[in-house]
Amino acid sequence: MQNYLLTLAYDGTNYCGFQVQPNGRSVAQTFQDGLEAVLHSRPDIKGCSRTDAGVHALGFALNFHAETRIPPEKLPLAINQHLPPDIRVLCARVVPEEFHARYAAHTKTYLYRIHNHPIDSPFDEKYYTRVPRRLDVDAMQRAAEQFVGKHDFLALCAAGSSAAAHGDTVRTITDCHVTRKGDEVDIEVTADGYLYNMVRILAGTLCEVGAGRMQPDAIPGILASRDRSQAGPTLPAKGLFLEKVDYDL
Repeated sequence: MQNYLLTLAYDGTNYCGFQVQPNGRSVAQTFQDGLEAVLHSRPDIKGCSRTDAGVHALGFALNFHAETRIPPEKLPLAINQHLPPDIRVLCARVVPEEFHARYAAHTKTYLYRIHNHPIDSPFDEKYYTRVPRRLDVDAMQRAAEQFVGKHDFLALCAAGSSAAAHGDTVRTITDCHVTRKGDEVDIEVTADGYLYNMVRILAGTLCEVGAGRMQPDAIPGILASRDRSQAGPTLPAKGLFLEKVDYDL
């Protein structure tokens, strides 16, 4: 019996999120079906995060304990044969027995993609949010820097969060930056943890700054207010990607 760490990429468009849900097909359930076809057993998988419905992943980590003669480097090809094309195992490795993909993570990095143009792309529309008005990326970057550090992020938390109900809303953002590549504006955030819809609200707040409806220096006051109504809108899930998870391995 060994502990395997796998990295997945998936298009979340057709799923109700990673975690198994009673109201729809999840990435976890679909992955487990494929894994069962290879291992002839259904091990309990531990995901690094609970991505919401419609959210994508470029580097989602999960682990499970299993017995198999398939070498780790061959596992991705074996499992991918039994997965739909919108979920792919990128790599696999053996990790220590006690490793847990969620609790061992030091930081997670999310990417939010914005198509800053009046016209949609016919190819990528499922993977960004379109903002037609030209965004001031320099102002957005100045605002993004205000999020870095250890703060109470209750103002960036959607209602109904269990963390908010228990007063557990302090997180540490170690990096937050905004870059433009032609008509694409990317927002990348690295933190030790996230609240419910935190990145989508953070991105919506930065877009308010980029559109000139909010000043970059308003961010500290928004965080201090602990008031969700002071922050920007929650941007759609389709622009959000879990980019990578960092471990000490």
